[in-house]
Amino acid sequence: MEITWYGLSCFRITERKHANVVTDPYDSSLGLPPLKLKADVITVSHDAKGHNQPDGVTGYQHILNGPGEYEIGNVFITGIATPGEAKTTQNVVYLFDYDGLTVAHLGDMQKVPTQTQIEALEEVGVLLLPVGGGNSLNAAQASELVSMLEPNIVIPMHYQMPHLKLELDAVERFLKEMGVTEPKEESTLKLSGTSLPEETEIVLLTPKL
Repeated sequence: MEITWYGLSCFRITERKHANVVTDPYDSSLGLPPLKLKADVITVSHDAKGHNQPDGVTGYQHILNGPGEYEIGNVFITGIATPGEAKTTQNVVYLFDYDGLTVAHLGDMQKVPTQTQIEALEEVGVLLLPVGGGNSLNAAQASELVSMLEPNIVIPMHYQMPHLKLELDAVERFLKEMGVTEPKEESTLKLSGTSLPEETEIVLLTPKL
């Protein structure tokens, strides 16, 4: 499996003989370069310009934007709704099960989840975690969630980047909360189900801009 980050909450997850997934494609008006991606499946965590712009993605057959269970191209995808600050807003967490290796994308999760939601996330191997505050988890909340879930790998997302026209915290605040001084840095995370670390590892992905 390969996981590549394009900024904000946008990732591309690829695995041989499985559907390619792009999460939360953003609008370039937010200051990041236009996306030029191919995918079979697009997931949208909620209706906002930083998360719901499929124009930069080609080839897709499916756009998922709500809770439910799906099997597409050998990938089992589960969407779980989490409440936003207002009753009219909804965030969808997506679990991607690739032959037993589960990746969780938390979208713009705003609050540490309930016990029921935690139970759904307990088997997560790779956690794509918002850490920059704004309309999503801040550094302290994100750190608390990591300690509750104990995933194998945590990839921070949705934090401040050069030219980004959003007010978010820098990733260093989250690293400080986690007590991490030298995080592992990768351009693309490559892994298999047998290569996951036993202790939780923070991996900073360099955005592919």
